[in-house]
Amino acid sequence: MAWISLIVAGVFEMFGVTMINKLHKERNWQSLSLLFLGFGGSFLFLAYAMKTLPMGTAYAIWTGIGASGGAILGMLLYGESKVWKRIVFIAMVLSAAIGLKLIS
Repeated sequence: MAWISLIVAGVFEMFGVTMINKLHKERNWQSLSLLFLGFGGSFLFLAYAMKTLPMGTAYAIWTGIGASGGAILGMLLYGESKVWKRIVFIAMVLSAAIGLKLIS
C-alpha cells in the first residue's frame, strides 16, 4: 500500500507543478486553490508512504516522479522541447526510481 501511496503522491506533485504554471497564466483563487490541493495531497500521501518506506527511498522516488512527470507534462501540454536527449534523461530518472523500488 505504501508504494501505491507514493505513486499517488507523485501524481499529486505533477498536478501541483502544472498548477504553478496555470497560476502564472491565470492569477485567480481557483488556480491557487488547485495548487494547494496538488501539493497538499502530495505531502499527505508522501507522509503516509514514509510510515513504512525508508525516507531516502521514498523521497528519491517521489522527486523522480514529480520531476519526470513535470517534464513530460510540459512537453505534452505546453510545447516544451521534445529532443531525444531530453527524453533519454527523463527515462534515466524513471529507471532509477524503478531500480530503487526493485531493491527496496
